[in-house]
Amino acid sequence: MSGMSTDKLLIAAAAALLDSGGESAVTLRAVGAAVGVSHNAPYKHFKDRSALLAAVANDDFTMLTNAFAKIRQSSSKPLIKLQRALKAFIEYGQKHPARYRLLYSSPDLAAPGGDLEKIAFQSFVEFAGIVQEAQSSKDLPDVPNAALTGLLFASVHGLIDLEAGGLMRKEKGLSSATGTMALLIDLISRAGTK
Repeated sequence: MSGMSTDKLLIAAAAALLDSGGESAVTLRAVGAAVGVSHNAPYKHFKDRSALLAAVANDDFTMLTNAFAKIRQSSSKPLIKLQRALKAFIEYGQKHPARYRLLYSSPDLAAPGGDLEKIAFQSFVEFAGIVQEAQSSKDLPDVPNAALTGLLFASVHGLIDLEAGGLMRKEKGLSSATGTMALLIDLISRAGTK
């Protein structure tokens, strides 16, 4: 992390605290201590804890957007791109459950019309582009792109939440978020070829 600006170090420390202890572990004092600066130093970079958490969310939404863009720009077939994007999304939720909750379950951060809402929407737009490619190649049904993208986004969110909560049960037909999403894509893709 050397060579990073202080604000970037503080954001990285906050993300690490989120990963290790959840949202309650993130205080400006704890973040300052993790970086090795005074307990007042974080206030020079962030108005308050919410601003710091918003910066973490901003970085993670940007990371997801970039991951989807990289997948979209690959030479893979459209349906493979969609499967890879969903896998990347699920793996993010599995690896960083507290950050995932911050991004998708924190209404304060996603205030309508705010900068963070715009950045969050960009990840949706990239994902929608991948869905559109699969629709254009006739791998997915010709329905409104936003509706299909929203359905896939809601489905993957629900599965990530169920898995994180330990509620996936084989007897319910839910073995994993990845496996269940693969089944959904298979079923939807069959509808696209009819």
